[in-house]
Amino acid sequence: MSKKTVGKAVVLFFMILIMSLTAACGAAREQKSFSSKDAVADSNIDTSVSFAEAHDAFTTTLAKKENDDYSIPEPPEGVFDLVSYSSEVGDLAAYVSSDPGDGEKHPLIIWVVGGWGNGIDDFPWVYPEWDDDQTGSAFWQAGILTMYPSFRGGSGNPGYYETLFGEVDDIISAYEYAASLPYVDSERIYLGGHSTGGTRALLASEYTDKFRAVFCFGAVDEIKYHNNSQFTFDTDNEDEYIMRSPIYWLDNVKSPTFLIEGRDGNSKNLERMEEASENNNIHCYVIEGADHFSVLGPATRVVAQKIVEDTDSGSAIVITQRELDEAMNQERPIPAPVMTSRYVEELGMTLSIPYLWDIIENEEGDGYNAYSRYEDANPWDMAILYITPYDSDDAGELQSLYENLGNQGYVVDEISIDGNPAIDAIAMLQSNDGGTYYERYVCVWNGTVYVDLDFIIYEDYMEEADILFQEIIDSITFDDEN
Repeated sequence: MSKKTVGKAVVLFFMILIMSLTAACGAAREQKSFSSKDAVADSNIDTSVSFAEAHDAFTTTLAKKENDDYSIPEPPEGVFDLVSYSSEVGDLAAYVSSDPGDGEKHPLIIWVVGGWGNGIDDFPWVYPEWDDDQTGSAFWQAGILTMYPSFRGGSGNPGYYETLFGEVDDIISAYEYAASLPYVDSERIYLGGHSTGGTRALLASEYTDKFRAVFCFGAVDEIKYHNNSQFTFDTDNEDEYIMRSPIYWLDNVKSPTFLIEGRDGNSKNLERMEEASENNNIHCYVIEGADHFSVLGPATRVVAQKIVEDTDSGSAIVITQRELDEAMNQERPIPAPVMTSRYVEELGMTLSIPYLWDIIENEEGDGYNAYSRYEDANPWDMAILYITPYDSDDAGELQSLYENLGNQGYVVDEISIDGNPAIDAIAMLQSNDGGTYYERYVCVWNGTVYVDLDFIIYEDYMEEADILFQEIIDSITFDDEN
């Protein structure tokens, strides 16, 4: 047989193989669609009624009764409040934006985080990584009131994890609580969530039309294709799956609902729901070059801006594919941490530092160290501030220090802090292992005490860190008697 004949034979073989695989995939798709209909037909669930009616008539059976008693950190004062909202199983905890105190009513979004945990912790105030920002901070940073609810069984709440069943009722209860707040515009309450939170949000949108608009990132279509190791219900009962799977109830969505996912995430789930539904209230977007997590940072900022602009009598939110695609290519904004005021009694000094920072007396007992309780690779968590005081009534020491630092290569400026003379010095330091650090050294004299504030951060983070350092410096005040 000639090489040309062999080549033709190989091509023919692969053509037949591809045709066979295509037919097999088509059959698999038909089988999947048929089995979905079959599942409903063979179940005890009446899908001719609304999801709300079916949900309320169904009693879930929990094979595992799981909960947790993880403590909830106090939120940053004046930014968020830790509250309780009533549900059918009892009072549940939530973080809610504090009253702005302007006498106005404001829009609010309920943000449901991903994962199977039903509790809340300090995640809203951690550093919002651009390629994995699950914090929902884009909303409150844009001036939108935000509520982070916990659910039954989480953070010491009554009840148990119900894996997407009872949590839907809790979301509705969270809405009722938010709508009762005097500073919230009950006509402008939104719902959003990511991953498991996105699925919960979609189920809630199928249950009620109370939300002005709903934003679901990375929701799944059928829960049986999810992480079943986390399921707490009777997995031998098909009805349990149907009551937790959004794809069976898409026609019930009445609020504008936006399904958003990266191509490399749960995009197949999204596309199956788009194919299964002709509901004009559902809007689907798959973002190329993104995954389940990287879509969040850019896209939540698009959504936040849409909410800010959504001021008509009814929701007029329109999101285009182009807007989301362009958002993925935008320059990453520099996030600003939530600051909290701390008082150092020994120094009579008040300063604002990031909420996630602690001020600890150093081992020598002659000063304090301020740093994040986390150690992630970002400027908030890698920075450290050393605070060292020493008594002196000699104003001339500041001038001597100015000259000495200049001789050592520092760039030094004279500044004023709370009306007190100070110097501000900047240098790049080389470590023994070859690393380069940015140092910003500030010394202020209040008439009786010199206070050194020494900021250190890796060179790679200095642009963002210096914004943080400046905010700390600008916040410093001393007691009047000092």
